Amino acid sequence: MQADFVIIGSGSAGSAMAYRLSEDGKHSVIVIEAGGSDFGPFIQMPGALAWPMSMKRYNWGYLSEPEPNLNNRRITAPRGKVIGGSSSINGLVYVRGHAEDYNRWEELGANGWAYADVLPYFKRMEHAHGGEQGWRGTDGPLHVQRGPVNNPLFHAFIQAGVQAGFETTEDYNGSKQEGFGLMEQTIYKGRRWSAANAYLRPALKRPNVQIVYGFANRVVIENSRAVGVEIERKGIVETIRANREVIVAASAFNSPKLLMLSGVGPAKHLRSMGIEVLADRPGVGANLQDHMEFYFQQVSTKPVSLYSWLPWFWQGVAGAQWLLSKGGLGASNQFEACAFLRSQPGLKQPDIQYHFLPVAISYDGKAAAKSHGFQVHVGYNLSKSRGSVTLRSADPKAEPVIRFNYMSHPKDWEKFRHCVRLTREIFAQKAFDDFRGPEIQPGENVQSDEEIDAFLRQHLESAYHPCGTCRMGRADDPMAVVDPECRVIGIEALRVADSSIFPHVTYGNLNGPSIMTGEKAADHILGRQPLPRSNQEPWVNPRAMMSDR
Repeated sequence: MQADFVIIGSGSAGSAMAYRLSEDGKHSVIVIEAGGSDFGPFIQMPGALAWPMSMKRYNWGYLSEPEPNLNNRRITAPRGKVIGGSSSINGLVYVRGHAEDYNRWEELGANGWAYADVLPYFKRMEHAHGGEQGWRGTDGPLHVQRGPVNNPLFHAFIQAGVQAGFETTEDYNGSKQEGFGLMEQTIYKGRRWSAANAYLRPALKRPNVQIVYGFANRVVIENSRAVGVEIERKGIVETIRANREVIVAASAFNSPKLLMLSGVGPAKHLRSMGIEVLADRPGVGANLQDHMEFYFQQVSTKPVSLYSWLPWFWQGVAGAQWLLSKGGLGASNQFEACAFLRSQPGLKQPDIQYHFLPVAISYDGKAAAKSHGFQVHVGYNLSKSRGSVTLRSADPKAEPVIRFNYMSHPKDWEKFRHCVRLTREIFAQKAFDDFRGPEIQPGENVQSDEEIDAFLRQHLESAYHPCGTCRMGRADDPMAVVDPECRVIGIEALRVADSSIFPHVTYGNLNGPSIMTGEKAADHILGRQPLPRSNQEPWVNPRAMMSDR
C-alpha cells in the first residue's frame, strides 16, 4: 500500500489535511486510524456528549501519573480513538482563541503564525451561522452555530455579568473576545459536526483518499528520511509507503510517543528504552500544557434547570425526540452561555474562561445535588505549569507516561483562588435573585486561601486541552521539534501538525485551533503561498490598564 501523503490520525487536524491535500485531485492520501466508526447516537447526538468520552471504544482512556499538587490524584486524559478523533468525543464548543495567543506563537519562533496569518484560515474553515460580519467564514466545511438559549438561567448569567460591571460580546470569535455572551457550538442540523463529518467524509468520497484502520507502531525512517508507516491490523504488521511525506497528527500524547518510538526525541531517554537515536530532539514530549477547571455549583430555587430530564426515562424521551427529528434537548450540548474575563488590570487579553450550564452535574452525568441547580466550569487558561510525555517502554502498545505537573507554579494558585471569589461575586448579582439557592460547591464554608486551596487540590480537573509536546519554533531552537512549516527538524519528509505543535496553549477550547493547524499545514505541505495576511484589528479594552472589567 502506498500514497503520496500518509497521515497518522483522523482527528481535527488530520481530517482537515486529508480534505485539503486531496482537494485538487493531484495527490493520493491514506489516513491511518486506530479507532473505528463514529456511527450511532452516542457520538452524533450533541446532548449525549458525556457518553463517548466514558466509553473505551471511543477513547484511548489515558490517565496522568499521580499529580503531586493535586493530592496525588491521577487525572483523566481522554483522547478520541475513533474517526474524527477528539472532535468526536469533545464538548462541541468552538473557540478560535485570542489574537494575542497567535502573536505569542510568533514571538516564540513560529514565524508566519501570528493572528494576522491564522485569521484567514479560520475564515476558510468556517461556515458560521450568525456572528460578526467580515470576521467570520460563511462557506467553509465546519458549521458553527449558537444554541436556542431557551433556559432563563442562561440569560441570568449574562445579565449578572453586566451587573458586575463586565463587558458583553456579540461574537467572541469575532473582533471582541472579552465579555459575557452566547457560546458557539460545532453542531449542524442537530448533529455533532465533528472533523469527520465536516472534512473526512467528503474527502473519502474522492477516489484519491482512503482510510486504513490500523494501529501505527512507528514511522519508518531510512537515511534520515521518512518513507512510510509501520502499522498493525488484524494481527498483521505491514508498512504503508509514503511517496512524498508522512504527517503525524495523532494528538498531544500520541504524536510525541510515535516520534520517540521512531527514533526522534531526547537521545538519553530513547537510549534508556533501547531505541536507536535517529534525531536527538530534546523537545519531543516536553512543554506539555493543558487547561484546568473546577465546577462552581449552586442550587436553583426554581424548577427551571435540566434536573427534571436526568432520570433515565426522560433521557430516553429526549433521545427518542432527537432520533425522530434531530431536535429537542438532545440537539444542543447545553453550553449556550459563556464568559471570557481578565483576572486583573494590565492584561492584554482575557485569561479566565466560563462555560455556563443550566444544571448541577459532573462530566460523567451524575447530579451533584438532588435538586435543581446551575453551574459554571471555570478555569484560569494561561497556566505557567509545564509537564511532559515520555515512553513507558519500547512497546508501541504501552501507554505513554503523562505528567502534567499541574499547579506547579504559584501564579496558578493565585489565579484559581481569584476564580472562586469572582464566581461568587457574579452569582451574587441581582439577576440570580430569583434562582439562587445554597452554594453546593465549593460550599459557603470555603473562604480562606487555605480552604480554597484544599478544595482546588481535590476538585480541579483537566478541561481536556493538552498541547505543546512537539513544539513549533525556529529551526535553530534546540527545544523546537518542528519548524514553522511543520517539518520535523533533522528528518526529511516528516511533519507533525496537530495541537502538539502549539508553542503555547491558546485561550479557550482547542478544537478550533487544531482544525486551523491542519488547514494551514496543508498549504505548507503542498508548497502553496499561505493565504494573504489579514489587516483586521481586534478590539482592545480601553480600560485594560486600570481595571479588570
